[in-house]
Amino acid sequence: MAIQFQATKAFFIGIDSDGCAFDTMELKHKECFIPAIIKHWGFQSVSKYAREAAEFVNLYSKSRGVNRFPALIEVFELLARRPEVRARGVHPVPPPEIIEWMNRETKLGNPALQAEVERTHNPMLEKTLAWSIEVNRVVDQIVGEGVAPFPFVRESMEKCCAKADLVVVSATPQAALEKEWANQGLARFVTAICGQEAGTKKESLRYAAGYEPDHALMIGDAPGDYKAARANNVLFYPINPGGEEASWKRFFEEGADRFFSGTFAGAYQEALLEEFDSHLPVNPPWEK
Repeated sequence: MAIQFQATKAFFIGIDSDGCAFDTMELKHKECFIPAIIKHWGFQSVSKYAREAAEFVNLYSKSRGVNRFPALIEVFELLARRPEVRARGVHPVPPPEIIEWMNRETKLGNPALQAEVERTHNPMLEKTLAWSIEVNRVVDQIVGEGVAPFPFVRESMEKCCAKADLVVVSATPQAALEKEWANQGLARFVTAICGQEAGTKKESLRYAAGYEPDHALMIGDAPGDYKAARANNVLFYPINPGGEEASWKRFFEEGADRFFSGTFAGAYQEALLEEFDSHLPVNPPWEK
Protein backbone atom coordinates (compact mmCIF):
# COMPACT_ATOMS: atom_id res chain seq x y z
CA MET A 1 0.00 0.00 0.00
CA ALA A 2 1.60 3.25 -1.14
CA ILE A 3 1.32 6.30 1.12
CA GLN A 4 1.42 9.72 -0.50
CA PHE A 5 3.79 11.88 1.53
CA GLN A 6 5.28 15.26 0.80
CA ALA A 7 7.37 17.20 3.31
CA THR A 8 5.86 20.58 4.09
CA LYS A 9 7.71 21.63 7.26
CA ALA A 10 11.31 21.78 8.45
CA PHE A 11 10.78 19.07 11.09
CA PHE A 12 9.32 15.55 11.12
CA ILE A 13 7.63 13.80 14.06
CA GLY A 14 6.47 10.19 13.77
CA ILE A 15 3.89 9.08 16.34
CA ASP A 16 2.89 5.52 17.20
CA SER A 17 -0.80 5.01 17.88
CA ASP A 18 -1.86 2.10 20.15
CA GLY A 19 -0.44 2.47 23.64
CA CYS A 20 1.39 5.64 22.67
CA ALA A 21 -1.06 8.27 21.46
CA PHE A 22 -4.16 6.24 22.40
CA ASP A 23 -4.91 4.35 25.61
CA THR A 24 -5.96 1.22 23.70
CA MET A 25 -3.34 -1.47 24.30
CA GLU A 26 -4.93 -3.09 27.35
CA LEU A 27 -8.43 -2.99 25.85
CA LYS A 28 -7.49 -4.35 22.42
CA HIS A 29 -5.28 -7.17 23.63
CA LYS A 30 -7.20 -8.33 26.70
CA GLU A 31 -10.67 -8.09 25.17
CA CYS A 32 -10.00 -8.72 21.45
CA PHE A 33 -6.68 -10.35 20.56
CA ILE A 34 -6.34 -12.83 23.41
CA PRO A 35 -9.86 -14.35 23.33
CA ALA A 36 -9.42 -14.85 19.58
CA ILE A 37 -6.06 -16.56 20.12
CA ILE A 38 -7.59 -18.96 22.63
CA LYS A 39 -10.52 -19.69 20.34
CA HIS A 40 -8.72 -20.17 17.03
CA TRP A 41 -5.65 -21.98 18.29
CA GLY A 42 -7.40 -24.39 20.65
CA PHE A 43 -5.90 -23.11 23.90
CA GLN A 44 -9.10 -23.41 25.95
CA SER A 45 -7.62 -25.99 28.33
CA VAL A 46 -4.59 -23.76 28.96
CA SER A 47 -6.35 -20.41 28.66
CA LYS A 48 -4.75 -19.08 31.85
CA TYR A 49 -1.26 -19.64 30.49
CA ALA A 50 -2.16 -18.46 26.98
CA ARG A 51 -3.46 -15.23 28.46
CA GLU A 52 -0.34 -14.76 30.57
CA ALA A 53 1.90 -15.38 27.58
CA ALA A 54 -0.02 -13.07 25.26
CA GLU A 55 -0.19 -10.27 27.82
CA PHE A 56 3.53 -10.55 28.49
CA VAL A 57 4.46 -10.48 24.80
CA ASN A 58 2.13 -7.67 23.76
CA LEU A 59 1.97 -5.49 26.86
CA TYR A 60 4.59 -6.15 29.50
CA SER A 61 7.84 -7.06 27.76
CA LYS A 62 10.33 -5.64 25.32
CA SER A 63 8.25 -7.23 22.56
CA ARG A 64 5.47 -4.74 23.34
CA GLY A 65 4.05 -3.17 20.20
CA VAL A 66 5.32 -5.83 17.80
CA ASN A 67 3.18 -6.73 14.78
CA ARG A 68 0.42 -9.27 15.54
CA PHE A 69 1.95 -12.11 13.49
CA PRO A 70 5.44 -12.14 15.08
CA ALA A 71 3.70 -11.67 18.42
CA LEU A 72 1.59 -14.77 17.79
CA ILE A 73 4.75 -16.81 17.17
CA GLU A 74 6.24 -15.53 20.44
CA VAL A 75 3.12 -16.62 22.31
CA PHE A 76 3.48 -20.12 20.85
CA GLU A 77 7.15 -20.21 21.86
CA LEU A 78 6.46 -19.12 25.44
CA LEU A 79 3.65 -21.66 25.83
CA ALA A 80 5.80 -24.46 24.41
CA ARG A 81 8.33 -23.89 27.19
CA ARG A 82 5.84 -24.08 30.07
CA PRO A 83 5.68 -27.43 31.85
CA GLU A 84 2.17 -26.58 33.08
CA VAL A 85 0.99 -26.48 29.46
CA ARG A 86 2.65 -29.77 28.52
CA ALA A 87 1.19 -31.37 31.66
CA ARG A 88 -2.27 -30.71 30.22
CA GLY A 89 -1.41 -32.51 27.02
CA VAL A 90 -1.02 -29.34 24.96
CA HIS A 91 2.14 -29.02 22.87
CA PRO A 92 2.14 -25.71 20.98
CA VAL A 93 4.31 -25.67 17.87
CA PRO A 94 4.99 -22.30 16.21
CA PRO A 95 3.45 -22.72 12.74
CA PRO A 96 6.37 -22.89 10.27
CA GLU A 97 4.16 -21.63 7.44
CA ILE A 98 3.62 -18.33 9.26
CA ILE A 99 7.31 -18.00 10.04
CA GLU A 100 8.29 -18.66 6.43
CA TRP A 101 5.78 -16.08 5.18
CA MET A 102 6.99 -13.47 7.68
CA ASN A 103 10.61 -14.03 6.66
CA ARG A 104 9.93 -12.81 3.12
CA GLU A 105 7.05 -10.37 3.61
CA THR A 106 7.44 -6.92 5.17
CA LYS A 107 3.85 -5.70 4.84
CA LEU A 108 2.51 -7.98 7.57
CA GLY A 109 -1.18 -7.30 7.27
CA ASN A 110 -4.34 -9.04 6.13
CA PRO A 111 -4.11 -7.96 2.47
CA ALA A 112 -0.67 -9.55 2.05
CA LEU A 113 -1.77 -12.65 3.96
CA GLN A 114 -4.96 -12.89 1.89
CA ALA A 115 -2.88 -12.83 -1.29
CA GLU A 116 -0.65 -15.59 0.08
CA VAL A 117 -3.66 -17.71 1.02
CA GLU A 118 -5.11 -17.32 -2.47
CA ARG A 119 -1.77 -18.32 -3.97
CA THR A 120 -1.05 -21.34 -1.76
CA HIS A 121 -4.39 -22.45 -0.25
CA ASN A 122 -2.35 -23.45 2.79
CA PRO A 123 -4.66 -24.51 5.68
CA MET A 124 -2.44 -23.00 8.40
CA LEU A 125 -2.28 -19.66 6.62
CA GLU A 126 -6.05 -19.81 6.12
CA LYS A 127 -6.46 -20.38 9.86
CA THR A 128 -4.15 -17.47 10.64
CA LEU A 129 -6.07 -15.19 8.31
CA ALA A 130 -9.39 -16.20 9.91
CA TRP A 131 -7.95 -15.34 13.33
CA SER A 132 -6.65 -11.98 12.14
CA ILE A 133 -9.94 -11.09 10.45
CA GLU A 134 -11.84 -11.90 13.63
CA VAL A 135 -9.46 -9.73 15.66
CA ASN A 136 -10.20 -6.76 13.39
CA ARG A 137 -13.93 -7.39 13.58
CA VAL A 138 -13.97 -7.61 17.38
CA VAL A 139 -11.72 -4.56 17.74
CA ASP A 140 -14.17 -2.60 15.61
CA GLN A 141 -17.09 -3.79 17.75
CA ILE A 142 -15.57 -3.43 21.21
CA VAL A 143 -13.21 -0.51 20.83
CA GLY A 144 -15.53 1.40 18.53
CA GLU A 145 -15.46 5.14 19.01
CA GLY A 146 -14.72 4.99 22.72
CA VAL A 147 -10.94 5.23 22.54
CA ALA A 148 -9.33 8.46 23.60
CA PRO A 149 -5.83 9.91 23.40
CA PHE A 150 -3.74 10.22 26.53
CA PRO A 151 -3.76 13.65 28.21
CA PHE A 152 -1.35 16.08 26.54
CA VAL A 153 -1.40 14.24 23.19
CA ARG A 154 -3.80 16.73 21.61
CA GLU A 155 -2.01 19.65 23.23
CA SER A 156 1.35 18.37 21.98
CA MET A 157 0.08 17.98 18.42
CA GLU A 158 -1.43 21.46 18.46
CA LYS A 159 1.92 22.80 19.67
CA CYS A 160 4.02 20.95 17.08
CA CYS A 161 1.96 20.92 13.89
CA ALA A 162 2.99 24.42 12.81
CA LYS A 163 6.67 23.46 12.76
CA ALA A 164 6.65 19.73 12.03
CA ASP A 165 5.08 17.24 9.66
CA LEU A 166 3.28 14.85 12.02
CA VAL A 167 3.04 11.29 10.68
CA VAL A 168 1.30 8.31 12.30
CA VAL A 169 3.72 5.35 12.23
CA SER A 170 1.96 2.22 13.44
CA ALA A 171 1.58 -1.55 13.08
CA THR A 172 -2.20 -1.19 13.42
CA PRO A 173 -4.37 -1.79 10.31
CA GLN A 174 -4.81 1.34 8.21
CA ALA A 175 -8.61 1.43 8.41
CA ALA A 176 -8.60 1.28 12.21
CA LEU A 177 -6.02 4.07 12.42
CA GLU A 178 -7.91 6.36 10.09
CA LYS A 179 -11.15 5.78 12.01
CA GLU A 180 -9.64 6.32 15.47
CA TRP A 181 -7.66 9.43 14.55
CA ALA A 182 -10.62 10.96 12.70
CA ASN A 183 -13.10 10.20 15.48
CA GLN A 184 -10.95 12.05 18.00
CA GLY A 185 -10.33 15.02 15.73
CA LEU A 186 -6.59 14.33 15.53
CA ALA A 187 -6.36 13.43 11.83
CA ARG A 188 -6.40 17.13 10.93
CA PHE A 189 -3.00 17.55 12.56
CA VAL A 190 -1.19 14.83 10.60
CA THR A 191 0.42 14.83 7.18
CA ALA A 192 0.07 11.07 6.68
CA ILE A 193 -1.11 7.90 8.42
CA CYS A 194 1.06 4.80 7.89
CA GLY A 195 -0.48 1.53 9.10
CA GLN A 196 0.70 -2.07 8.82
CA GLU A 197 -0.22 -2.29 5.14
CA ALA A 198 2.36 0.43 4.37
CA GLY A 199 5.15 -1.76 5.71
CA THR A 200 7.16 -1.96 8.91
CA LYS A 201 7.73 1.04 11.13
CA LYS A 202 11.33 1.03 9.93
CA GLU A 203 10.09 1.35 6.34
CA SER A 204 7.57 4.08 7.18
CA LEU A 205 10.23 6.13 8.96
CA ARG A 206 12.21 6.36 5.73
CA TYR A 207 10.02 9.38 5.00
CA ALA A 208 12.21 11.18 7.56
CA ALA A 209 15.30 10.83 5.36
CA GLY A 210 14.70 14.12 3.57
CA TYR A 211 14.97 16.26 6.69
CA GLU A 212 18.07 17.89 8.16
CA PRO A 213 20.01 15.92 10.82
CA ASP A 214 18.30 16.00 14.22
CA HIS A 215 15.14 17.40 12.60
CA ALA A 216 13.31 14.06 12.72
CA LEU A 217 11.84 12.44 15.85
CA MET A 218 9.84 9.29 16.61
CA ILE A 219 7.51 9.11 19.61
CA GLY A 220 6.79 5.53 20.70
CA ASP A 221 6.03 3.27 23.63
CA ALA A 222 7.86 0.12 22.57
CA PRO A 223 11.47 -0.97 21.99
CA GLY A 224 10.57 -1.74 18.38
CA ASP A 225 9.73 1.93 17.88
CA TYR A 226 13.19 2.88 19.13
CA LYS A 227 14.87 0.31 16.87
CA ALA A 228 12.99 1.66 13.86
CA ALA A 229 14.03 5.21 14.76
CA ARG A 230 17.66 4.25 15.29
CA ALA A 231 17.76 2.39 11.95
CA ASN A 232 16.75 5.62 10.22
CA ASN A 233 18.95 7.99 12.27
CA VAL A 234 15.84 9.48 13.83
CA LEU A 235 15.72 10.84 17.38
CA PHE A 236 13.45 9.02 19.83
CA TYR A 237 11.15 10.24 22.58
CA PRO A 238 9.81 7.34 24.70
CA ILE A 239 6.33 7.10 26.17
CA ASN A 240 6.94 4.94 29.24
CA PRO A 241 4.47 2.03 29.62
CA GLY A 242 2.55 2.66 32.84
CA GLY A 243 3.69 6.29 32.86
CA GLU A 244 2.10 7.52 29.66
CA GLU A 245 0.46 10.64 31.04
CA ALA A 246 3.67 11.83 32.72
CA SER A 247 5.63 11.12 29.54
CA TRP A 248 3.29 13.16 27.36
CA LYS A 249 3.20 15.99 29.90
CA ARG A 250 7.01 16.08 29.86
CA PHE A 251 7.04 16.12 26.06
CA PHE A 252 4.54 18.98 25.95
CA GLU A 253 6.37 21.02 28.59
CA GLU A 254 10.01 20.40 27.62
CA GLY A 255 10.66 17.61 25.09
CA ALA A 256 9.11 19.37 22.11
CA ASP A 257 10.95 22.60 22.86
CA ARG A 258 14.26 20.75 23.12
CA PHE A 259 13.61 19.04 19.80
CA PHE A 260 12.90 22.29 17.98
CA SER A 261 15.80 24.13 19.64
CA GLY A 262 18.35 21.42 18.83
CA THR A 263 19.08 20.39 22.44
CA PHE A 264 17.28 17.03 22.39
CA ALA A 265 20.10 14.76 21.15
CA GLY A 266 22.83 13.70 23.54
CA ALA A 267 22.48 13.65 27.32
CA TYR A 268 18.76 14.49 27.37
CA GLN A 269 17.77 11.67 25.02
CA GLU A 270 20.12 9.20 26.70
CA ALA A 271 18.53 9.85 30.10
CA LEU A 272 15.08 9.26 28.61
CA LEU A 273 16.22 6.00 26.99
CA GLU A 274 17.74 4.70 30.21
CA GLU A 275 14.49 5.35 32.07
CA PHE A 276 12.48 3.75 29.24
CA ASP A 277 14.60 0.60 29.22
CA SER A 278 13.86 -0.04 32.90
CA HIS A 279 10.11 -0.32 32.32
CA LEU A 280 9.99 -3.54 30.28
CA PRO A 281 11.71 -6.89 31.01
CA VAL A 282 13.08 -9.41 28.53
CA ASN A 283 12.09 -12.61 30.36
CA PRO A 284 8.65 -13.48 31.74
CA PRO A 285 8.30 -13.63 35.53
CA TRP A 286 7.48 -17.36 35.52
CA GLU A 287 10.89 -18.15 33.97
CA LYS A 288 12.96 -16.36 36.60
